[in-house]
Amino acid sequence: MRSPVTFEITHVDPHSGARTGILHTPHGDAETPMFMPVGTQATVKFVSPEELYTMGAGVVLANTYHLWLRPGEETLAKAGGVQKFMNYHGPMLTDSGGFQVFSLADARSISEEGVTFKNTLNGDKLFLSPEKSIQIQNAIGADIMMSFDECIPYPSDRAYTEQSMQRTLRWAERGKNANQRPEEQAIFGIVQGGDNADLRQYCAEKLIEMDFPGYAIGGTSVGEDKETFLRMVKMSADALPLDKPRYLMGVGAVNDLLEAVSMNIDMCDCVLPTRIARHGTLMTSQGRISIRKNIYKNDFTPLDPQCDCYTCRNYTKAYLNHLQRTSEGFGTRLMSIHNLRFLIKLMEDARKAIKEDRFNEFKNEKLASMKFDERGF
Repeated sequence: MRSPVTFEITHVDPHSGARTGILHTPHGDAETPMFMPVGTQATVKFVSPEELYTMGAGVVLANTYHLWLRPGEETLAKAGGVQKFMNYHGPMLTDSGGFQVFSLADARSISEEGVTFKNTLNGDKLFLSPEKSIQIQNAIGADIMMSFDECIPYPSDRAYTEQSMQRTLRWAERGKNANQRPEEQAIFGIVQGGDNADLRQYCAEKLIEMDFPGYAIGGTSVGEDKETFLRMVKMSADALPLDKPRYLMGVGAVNDLLEAVSMNIDMCDCVLPTRIARHGTLMTSQGRISIRKNIYKNDFTPLDPQCDCYTCRNYTKAYLNHLQRTSEGFGTRLMSIHNLRFLIKLMEDARKAIKEDRFNEFKNEKLASMKFDERGF
C-alpha cells in the first residue's frame, strides 16, 4: 500500500550535502527543511490559524497526551479530526504521548504492554500502550503519527538504554500494525539508543526493515551537553536512508537548526519560540534580546529590521517593552508571532541558500551575526 505521506528531494547543495525537498501529505505539501510550530492543545499559543498561514507555517504539531485528556478522542473524532476542530487546514503531525508520560506523569510503571501512570489533571490511573497511542492518534486525525517510544533520561546506563531501545522497536512494530487508517495517516518510526552509536545504528536498521515512510530522531535535548547532542543526532542521521524524511524532535535553537540542516534533517519542532516569547525573550538577526530591559523603553525602532513579520512591520521595541512590563496579552501575541516567523523564515532562507549551493556560507554568516550562550540560541 502506498503511503499517504511521501517525500521528494528537490535539490542537494554539492558543497554541504544539505538538501531541499517537498513533503506531500493529504492536507497539502510542505517544503523542507522546515520548522514546525507546536500546537500542544490544538492551538499554537496566542496565535490563530490564519496567522500561521500568513507567516508561512507548513506542518503544525498537536500533542496526543494532552488531547487525550482534553477534549478526548471521542470529541476529536466527532469533530472530524484535529484540522477541522482547530480550523487549521494544512498538514499536521501528532507526537505519540510518550515524552509527556515520561516527563510529566508521576508513579510510572513500564511493562512490555505499555505504561501505567497517573493523570496529571486529576490523579486517575491511566494506561498507554503502542496500540492505544495509535488509536488516539487515529481519532485526532493528523497526517503524520509518531510511534510510541520510551524517552529515557540522560545519562542512562548502557544496559537500560539497550533494553529500552529494544522495547521501543517492538512497540514500533505493534503501533504500525495498529493503524486503522493507513490510507489517510502515516506513522514515522523513532530512532533511540542514547549516546551509543551501535545502538542507534541497530535501531535505525530495524526500523528501516519495518519500512516506515519517515523517521524521527528521539532521545536528544533531554539534558545532554551540546557536543553530545550533536553526536547523537549525527549517529542517527548517518544510519537513516537518504530518500525518506528525517525529523529531529524538540529542537528550536537557531544554531541547532542550522547544524541539523547540515546533517540532512528535514523537519524540526519545538515549543521554544512561544515559550520564551511569554517571558519577553525575542529572537533577532543580531541575537537574543530581553525586551523588558530599560534600554528599550524609548527605542522607537522595529524589533528586527531584517524581519518581515506583522510585529516588526507595525510595532516598536518601546511598545513591546511597555506591553511586557504591563503583562498585556497582546504583547505575548505579538512576540509569539515574531519568534515563530523568525524561525520559519530562517528555514526559508536556508532552503534558498541550499538551492543556490551556498548553505555553508549562509550557516556561517548566521552563526557569526548572532550572540550565543552556552545553551545556544
